Amino acid sequence: MGDSNLSRLISPKSVVVIGNKGADFAIKESHRMGFNGLIWSVHPYKESIEGVKCYKTIKELPYPPDAAFIAVNAESSIIAVRELNEIGCGGSVVYASGFEELGIEGIARNERLTEAAGSMPIIGPNCYGFINSLDRVALWPDVHGCEVVDRGVAIITQSGNIGLNMTMQSVGLPIAFMFTVGNQANTCVSDIINAILEDDRVCAIGLHIEGIDDIEDFDVAARKSIQRKIPIVAIKSGRTDTSSQIALSHTSSLTGSDQLFDVYFKRLGIARVDTVPELLETLKLLSVLGPIQNNRVASMSCSGGEAGMMADLIEGMDVYFPALDDDHKCRIKSTLNEFVEVNNPLDYHTFVWGDRDRTAACFKEMMSGGFGATILLLDWPKGNKSDQQDWDITFDALSDAVLVTGGKAIVLASIADCMPKRIIKKCIRHGIAPMIGLDACLRSLQHAYRYTELLKNDSVKGIGAINRIDCINKSQNIINEFDGKKLLFEYGLNIPNGEIVTSTEQALEVAEKINYPVVVKVSDEELTHKSDIGGVKLNINNSEMLTLAANELLKTGPNLLVESMVEGVIAELIIGIDFDPLFGNFLVIGSGGIFVELMNDSALLLFPIDRNDVYSAISELKVYPLLNGYRGRPSGDIEAVIDAVMAVVDFVKDKEVVELDINPLLVLPKGKGVIAADVLVKLNI
Repeated sequence: MGDSNLSRLISPKSVVVIGNKGADFAIKESHRMGFNGLIWSVHPYKESIEGVKCYKTIKELPYPPDAAFIAVNAESSIIAVRELNEIGCGGSVVYASGFEELGIEGIARNERLTEAAGSMPIIGPNCYGFINSLDRVALWPDVHGCEVVDRGVAIITQSGNIGLNMTMQSVGLPIAFMFTVGNQANTCVSDIINAILEDDRVCAIGLHIEGIDDIEDFDVAARKSIQRKIPIVAIKSGRTDTSSQIALSHTSSLTGSDQLFDVYFKRLGIARVDTVPELLETLKLLSVLGPIQNNRVASMSCSGGEAGMMADLIEGMDVYFPALDDDHKCRIKSTLNEFVEVNNPLDYHTFVWGDRDRTAACFKEMMSGGFGATILLLDWPKGNKSDQQDWDITFDALSDAVLVTGGKAIVLASIADCMPKRIIKKCIRHGIAPMIGLDACLRSLQHAYRYTELLKNDSVKGIGAINRIDCINKSQNIINEFDGKKLLFEYGLNIPNGEIVTSTEQALEVAEKINYPVVVKVSDEELTHKSDIGGVKLNINNSEMLTLAANELLKTGPNLLVESMVEGVIAELIIGIDFDPLFGNFLVIGSGGIFVELMNDSALLLFPIDRNDVYSAISELKVYPLLNGYRGRPSGDIEAVIDAVMAVVDFVKDKEVVELDINPLLVLPKGKGVIAADVLVKLNI
């Protein structure tokens, strides 16, 4: 470890355990793993715990320990932390509950704990602690399944039980560190990431988190992991949380705070997964093979059913099974029976089954296609090793092909029961990834490829939270459409010609001035969705139509907005700004108009935002083909769309925007620009 403030704690040479129940496991499990440092014990009444002599008090210890495991009640833990800090201990794990999770009383207790710790780092409270399988120490209050490794992944979780369960995995994932962080009194997930990034023996990081309180610190740590080329895989719980707020604008109804984590993780190249098995499989793939260099993947099996299933499962992913060219097919065909139809995925049948040399020749030719990775589907039957000989021969043939080609290879079992533990170990020795589950394997490959693409970027933008303000405790002002348009016009947004009127006569005068056709709307900041109540009249072509429309709308409100009707529209978009307490303002761009929620076609962007970000977001939309000239139709003015978004970005930098909704943004043919047909702005004042 380097000079991290956590280095003494998580890679200790001396340890003290305080308490009895739970502390005994910390001693026992560290001994079982072969910890060769000093272990002391403190207990006021016991003579020894797990064969380790007990000191009566912390002050009696021979010298300051590097790490402490505190397994006493909450109040006693505070006393122990203070005394450890006073003697210069390197850090502590606080196992006890009874802190922040209890509410007001617990929060006060948590404050006393952090005050007692001073600058001494604490993992917890209300946590299981950590296991360091590299340096053979377990400050952990229970049994666990970690084994000593020379290199592996670090996993950080906010759940002690989930962390415990993950240590029991037997799928071949080398776990170098397991951290459970509990309430994160003075040591958070970001601190631990920074610390483990200093250890060259860590090859990937896995996270299981409920949220991130320290977004700026986390951002720095995550970008540091990119610089070190250490990928991060994360489960972030909370996808199904629903918001209790009533949507003011269309923008609000299109987003949820959890979606912002998808956007944020994508920016940082963090692979977001939904289940523990996918977390473990992705970490395993990255730890064995590392990032894959391209998205072209090959699959081999002796079953047409498996080949078809793989082809179905990969549909829509970034990785794919490319077709084989004729020369490649001929080379593979020469190793097989004439009845085999050569494709990718490849069903090589069983004509070469049990023949190592012929099978290896087939695999070598298949792997010669420059794939990012080649998958061999192979499910071993139950039984002893002698009953599995032919399957072992097939594995050995793959090993031979890997040795000749230097390609990255995967042995994939459909279920865990079909891959013997001895084969998992053999895979690791040969540098072959032993994967479980067809869908989990393909998703893991996609994560690995996306990480490779991220590493091609010269730099990854840091988080630039804009207006991360308390929207509840500040006065807010909804600006009427006309004034909102004028505000945005000052930043370069194109708006229709128009004026506010209070009578039918004035409406007729404005229409003559700006020319027909016109649009007439009720102008009232309280009416945020005017079309829903019939407050908008379109395609008014003459004075008779305008008189009828104005007379009707004046019954709804005293003010009307008369504007030029925009014609020749290619598409309608929405540009929105919303607010999140963690990320601050964020931008939404998507298909607009009255069907905005129904279309469900939007992309989110976090600040800072540049033109490339905007173009990438637009190109992901379902409406993009229409903007790009669908089936010979005129293309839209995409550059003008980007200009409009950047005008909004500049506006948000200058104002405390709670919400902003431009819907629709009317996109005209290329070179003709865009027009903001309707605008809603809500500011803090």
